[in-house]
Amino acid sequence: MNPITLVVYGKPAPQGSKRHIGNGIMVESSKALKPWREDVRSAATKLISCDCPDRCGALLPGYPIDGPVVVRMVFTAARPRTHYRTGKNSHLLRGNVPARPSTAPDLSKLIRSTEDALTAAGLWRDDARVVEYERAAKVWAGEDPEALDAPGVRITIRPLTSET
Repeated sequence: MNPITLVVYGKPAPQGSKRHIGNGIMVESSKALKPWREDVRSAATKLISCDCPDRCGALLPGYPIDGPVVVRMVFTAARPRTHYRTGKNSHLLRGNVPARPSTAPDLSKLIRSTEDALTAAGLWRDDARVVEYERAAKVWAGEDPEALDAPGVRITIRPLTSET
């Protein structure tokens, strides 16, 4: 398997927080989770599915991945307008803004929702195949070498090698 890179645009949503709706039934707290998982699943399916003329939908050889992999996930967020100055300096950042997104959602919960969507798409047999993260990060759009130009995630997956 060669390394693969998957870019997904959309609003990353966390998985993990649940709320009780009665009778012992728990549902995800984030209403954005379902659309996010669909964005990830759709992008992954497009990457790993046969693109033959009859659109058979079969997975390409090597998928689902069933060996140990090393992953990079860099989530991109848009900077809030409140981070910028006003008037003629509206293109400049205020002096007290954070260098990276450090508020909710939790990075670990973003990873969890994204891994589960990749499993549902058939990219890997199970997210237990992830044995290492080279990088897991939340960054501002356009402010990091791996950042996207809009909210989403850049995912790179490569096989574990003896040098890793």
